[in-house]
Amino acid sequence: MKNAIVETNFNFPGQKSFYKGKVRDVYNINDELLVMIVSDRISAFDVVLPKGIPYKGQVLNQIAAKFLDATADIVPHWKIATPDPMVTVGYRCEPFAVEMIVRGYLTGSSWREYKKGARQICGVPLPDGMKEHQKFAEPILTPTTKAEQGRHDENISRDEIISEGLVTAEDYALLENYSLQLFKRGSEIANKMGLILVDTKYEFGKKDGKIFLIDEIHTPDSSRYFYLKGYEERQVKGEAQKQLSKEFVREWLMANGFQGGAGQRLPEMTDDFINQISERYIELYEIITGEKFARYDVTDVLRRVEININDFLKK
Repeated sequence: MKNAIVETNFNFPGQKSFYKGKVRDVYNINDELLVMIVSDRISAFDVVLPKGIPYKGQVLNQIAAKFLDATADIVPHWKIATPDPMVTVGYRCEPFAVEMIVRGYLTGSSWREYKKGARQICGVPLPDGMKEHQKFAEPILTPTTKAEQGRHDENISRDEIISEGLVTAEDYALLENYSLQLFKRGSEIANKMGLILVDTKYEFGKKDGKIFLIDEIHTPDSSRYFYLKGYEERQVKGEAQKQLSKEFVREWLMANGFQGGAGQRLPEMTDDFINQISERYIELYEIITGEKFARYDVTDVLRRVEININDFLKK
């Protein structure tokens, strides 16, 4: 399919290395810049699905760009430009080996741990008697490890981060402050859109001794949103909260007998279902940003992206 990017294999001037993530392809230019292409790949249950979703990359990239700009007064960010709707070019920073997870509500993995009897997460004490999806008195920080190899996505406390030398005490204080301010700003913006920012992750790096916000921010792939309308009523009744996320893709996979288990086969993704996912992502964009989504020409999207990146790098 020429109208969705599933894989890239470019060779840009000054290219030093290439990294392929689940969704993002990242090109290192002269150890100074990173060219990040947000592909149309989609993953669920830790598996990348075989077909791309047209416009998904554009949706995620443009949401991230909007929120980076909307929070630039809080912390400097890595973004220099978005030369294509699916591309961000920014400073190459040395990433910290932790991800800063901010939680405003007892949901997801934190609820699963709480239900098992845990009364603290990452060293943060939790009161007895809380319900699923209940709001914390104040947002809490529950960092996780981040590594190419070894410990990854494991909960870790502030004291462990500092004692293990992952981040200095001085830098961690800044990361903590930045994360909570970003979450507060994101929550205020979400509230205006009729949404609740439930939890999210932030990644930071360092360049020339200065801390920068890196990667994506407040996208439906990195964050969880509830609909504000009806939240209290659903809590009182003990009903599931209405979420703004890609949960519908997981539900479709489960309904078709796939949860990432050994021996399970991925169901066929029909063109009709791919179009449904695409439309849902566009709907997510419009709700989160409050703006109409502009569908860029995807007749030959790979060629378009390559031309736009090369034109930018020439400057």
